[in-house]
Amino acid sequence: MTLALLFPGQGTQHPDLLPWLERMPACAPVLAAMAARIGADWRAALTEPDRASDNRFAQPLLTGLSLACWTALAERLPTPGVVAGYSVGELAAASVAGLCDAATALALAEQRAERMSQAVAGRRTGLLAVQGVQAGGLQPVLDRHGLALAIRIAPDSAVIGGLAEALDAAQAELAAQGARLTRLAVQLASHTPWMAPAAAGFAEDLAAAGLAAPRLWLACNADGVARRDRAGVLRGLATQIAAPVRWDACMDSVAERGARCVLEVGPGRTLAKMWQARHPHIPVRSVEDFGSPVAAADWVARALG
Repeated sequence: MTLALLFPGQGTQHPDLLPWLERMPACAPVLAAMAARIGADWRAALTEPDRASDNRFAQPLLTGLSLACWTALAERLPTPGVVAGYSVGELAAASVAGLCDAATALALAEQRAERMSQAVAGRRTGLLAVQGVQAGGLQPVLDRHGLALAIRIAPDSAVIGGLAEALDAAQAELAAQGARLTRLAVQLASHTPWMAPAAAGFAEDLAAAGLAAPRLWLACNADGVARRDRAGVLRGLATQIAAPVRWDACMDSVAERGARCVLEVGPGRTLAKMWQARHPHIPVRSVEDFGSPVAAADWVARALG
């Protein structure tokens, strides 16, 4: 019976997330390393929308929170058979898979965020979640407004990205068609061609980081394929910055690796909801559903039988 782990991306952070983290001694080293990069006031900062959505803050935050959460869970859970991370969550997933330690993952998250900010310096870009529009109907809207697909979630669910004013125009057009729309709290056109310079730069950062081959299967955002080879994983971590995240294929790869129980590790419940919609026969929960890592581990034990 295989446990699978999912690690969330930006937009899932909130001031009351995982209130037990600071009480767990196992989490302290990762939280301290994270706080050294983004400030000890990180929880209070989550009440400030502009700071909370700034990728230089949010990407190290999400990486640190997910890895701190995992340190509290690791000794209580069986070794995962496969892991996946959504957008920046792929860094935390790769770290858990054995690519690097938490300190290195935090450094890479900081470098990734800086590369992405520099790629669109002086321009307002962003992301828009679109539900209720099939891919064939969405593409003409993207073409008209100079936007790009950023994340594929389901046949009628995606995230699109580009210049903020183009997103405004597309949002009005899609709303008139009855689409369900959510402007994401992300200040970048992540996973679109706008990020090409960042992808190239981050590939250099990864090559210089002295990373190991992963020990666990990692379902890669760039194409959804589960990998354990170092070269393929590094290539995927860089490529996904400027190419659409194939989250639909990632979920399918996790299921195909024999997942019998799925746990979302980190703040939020977004990935658990996506999983439940796509693979309702495989039980899933988020750590945020529980008041402690012990309770989360107990659920996993019951789910695995």
